[in-house]
Amino acid sequence: MNASQTSDVPTLLVKIFGKDRPGITAGLLDTLAAYSVDVVDIEQVVTRGRIVLCVLVTEPAQGLEGSLRVTVHNWAESMKMQAEIISGIGDNRPRGLGRSLVTVLGHPLTAETAAAIATRITKTGANIDRVFRLAKYPVTAVEFAVSGVETEPLRTALVTDASKLGVDVAVVAAGLHRRAQRLVVMDVDSTLIQDEVIELFAAHAGCEDQVAEVTEAAMRGELDFEESLHARVRLLAGLDASVVDKVRSEVRLTPGARTLVRTLKRLGYQVGVVSGGFTQVTDDLKERLALDFAHANTLEIVDGKLTGRVTGEIVDRPGKARLLRRFAAEAGVPLSQTVAIGDGANDLDMLNAAGLGVAFNAKPVVREAAHTAVSFPFLDTVLYLLGITREEVEAADILDLD
Repeated sequence: MNASQTSDVPTLLVKIFGKDRPGITAGLLDTLAAYSVDVVDIEQVVTRGRIVLCVLVTEPAQGLEGSLRVTVHNWAESMKMQAEIISGIGDNRPRGLGRSLVTVLGHPLTAETAAAIATRITKTGANIDRVFRLAKYPVTAVEFAVSGVETEPLRTALVTDASKLGVDVAVVAAGLHRRAQRLVVMDVDSTLIQDEVIELFAAHAGCEDQVAEVTEAAMRGELDFEESLHARVRLLAGLDASVVDKVRSEVRLTPGARTLVRTLKRLGYQVGVVSGGFTQVTDDLKERLALDFAHANTLEIVDGKLTGRVTGEIVDRPGKARLLRRFAAEAGVPLSQTVAIGDGANDLDMLNAAGLGVAFNAKPVVREAAHTAVSFPFLDTVLYLLGITREEVEAADILDLD
């Protein structure tokens, strides 16, 4: 009898719990095998060395249920464990339509906060089908599999509460697309790297404070980006071109940046950057990190000096969204399978165009408009939003060392 034929037949839920050790799963299944039952469902969880093992099986032949119960209890007692057996009909009830994955990041993730998230999910009319921990450091990341409500209203309900609770919440639709090839496109300044590249140049020109002030206003959305770019670049006029190598050496990758890119590439994802900064830096980053795509503005250099101008098409707010679409087309990835990561107002069009837009340590206006936000200073936490666990990342790194 297969699982599809068990919807209206008697079944037994056999639950074992106690101290985990090798051989428990095999021992229980071997005990049940003596009664020629079929396995309809099975699930096992181990938390801090304690196992909960549930096996849903078809009812044994007439007259043997009592014997099965006694045998299972005796086996459990011999293993110094507890057993519970519950009679019922059929399999689990079907999951509701509208399936989503809710990822919660906290440092720490308190019981109060987790309860508030769970309660909010329930109030939308959804059901929590399964909970799974993705990571325990540098943040605690937990994934809820939820059904019964469409993804968009669930996201709307949870993201607002998240900021009040001091955690980050991402809500994405569940399904095969979660495992499909993706394109991940990142902003550079204050996202892939910790610095604002134009400020590094400005420090060599002695106008760092002036440039930083304009940059902050632009990232908050208070100034037109193109206008602010030209104003800042003009202050660099006359710098010797040798400053480019100095700035490249000063660039600091954001913690977790290498891990994020390395892991995505292992999975076959394509990774790119778009920047309102300069190709003199992004081209170097593309080579260092083996990125698939990179596009930025270009500082004009004439006779070995910066002219204070940029050449070519300006990469501004709408330009970043256009580049995301261009990269997706070149990669052969539908826009729904793209992930965009950024921190400033000029990233908003790109974040909203992507299948998943992630505001990374972003300004308030960006956090409020993006699909989800990450407020921790570790770029690799974005992996958890894609369902990738910390254990999987570390296991892959160890294999590379062997």
